[in-house]
Amino acid sequence: MPAASRRLDVLDILRGLAIVGTFGTNVWIFTNPAGPPDALASLPSLDSLAGAVETAIRFVFNGKALALLTLLFGVGLELQYRSARRRGNRWPGWYLWRAGLLFCEGLLHYVLVFEFDVLMGYAVASMVVAYLVGRSDRAVRWWMVGAGTLHVAFISLLTLGLLATPPEVKEQPLVAPSRPDLFSHGGYAEQVADRLALAPAYRSESVLIMPLCIVLFLAGSRLLRAGAFEDSTRGATVRRRLMTLGFGVGLPLNVLTTFAGPDWSLVDRYLLPPLVALGLLGLVTTVTYRTRDARRAGGPLRRGFIAVGRTSLSCYVLQNLVASVLCYGWGLGLASRLDGLRPWWVPGAWLGICALFTVLATWWLRRFERGPLELVWHWAYQAPQRGRARVASASAVGGTVDEARVQVRESSLASSTVSSAAGSASRRSSGMGRPERTDRP
Repeated sequence: MPAASRRLDVLDILRGLAIVGTFGTNVWIFTNPAGPPDALASLPSLDSLAGAVETAIRFVFNGKALALLTLLFGVGLELQYRSARRRGNRWPGWYLWRAGLLFCEGLLHYVLVFEFDVLMGYAVASMVVAYLVGRSDRAVRWWMVGAGTLHVAFISLLTLGLLATPPEVKEQPLVAPSRPDLFSHGGYAEQVADRLALAPAYRSESVLIMPLCIVLFLAGSRLLRAGAFEDSTRGATVRRRLMTLGFGVGLPLNVLTTFAGPDWSLVDRYLLPPLVALGLLGLVTTVTYRTRDARRAGGPLRRGFIAVGRTSLSCYVLQNLVASVLCYGWGLGLASRLDGLRPWWVPGAWLGICALFTVLATWWLRRFERGPLELVWHWAYQAPQRGRARVASASAVGGTVDEARVQVRESSLASSTVSSAAGSASRRSSGMGRPERTDRP
């Protein structure tokens, strides 16, 4: 298999893993009878077996899948930059239109489906990074240090605030929905209205992680340049360093913050998981290359992750839509019906929905090149470019026609002049012309 194809397979597998992992975090929101408002405030208690189990399961995905997905977005941005430079196109140019479409898609996803959409934040951060990705390594390094310092300082200040907040204040919900049973018995239109009314609170996470997005976008871009995805000695060296940082430093600290209590929840989600995600990137890439022989490469699990990675936008929206239908009151209402079985039924819901969109993605790609939302998104991205191309083509054709008409007129005038001159010469030679006056002074 060519090196470029292997690299793309690795990126698709990583992206598919990140999509599955993000739902491993979001599924706890959907299966909470009180919905997203309660998920922001209540974390499982370690005093019971159920709480300890839920905490351990959440630890596996919490923050790590989001960080991995953000790193891969940076890799994709770097690939877009390389493509534009290779074709001689202006940068960022049409990439800003891509970011605008992503923002619109995220806005629709937020209003119609899910309170904690990440696409809007990605779109805004990508507009900033688009102007940085082609700059020197020194400039990029300073931007990463500056944004990273801002992120660490902000999370640290918020954590200190949580540690100093009285327990009775912490128990108050951060978001007050229009009715307490909105997600267990409320209607779909009521939930949409609440998302619009409570947008400042629900969208606060996108603002909070903006510096982190900038850091991870640039990190993904530079990891691609450093050869982290190469099947080579250089790539293996980079990946070993990533795994040492992620699993030797990030993972032990992340375990401590996970079981340290809710006061450390921001550090547990936004500060340490990006380090673990770097280790996961190195590990999954290494394992993918070491198991690429014909027998293992065709395994259903590998093909499933590749299919999800290639249809990541569709799978991301579908998993949240299906979970809403299954869990909320306007659907099947399983969140309230099975509340007594929490947390034991939640991993089953996660596994079933992941299996559903994996099977659908695999089936779809046997018939189409892109996922359903990817097809619509690609059409919208290409539409203005096709319009400009048609205008340019029409202008070019019109100019060619005008030039041809001018040439025809000039040719006709030249022929007429030559014919007239030839006729005059003929008349003179035959004596038929006007006699020449010889008495002119």
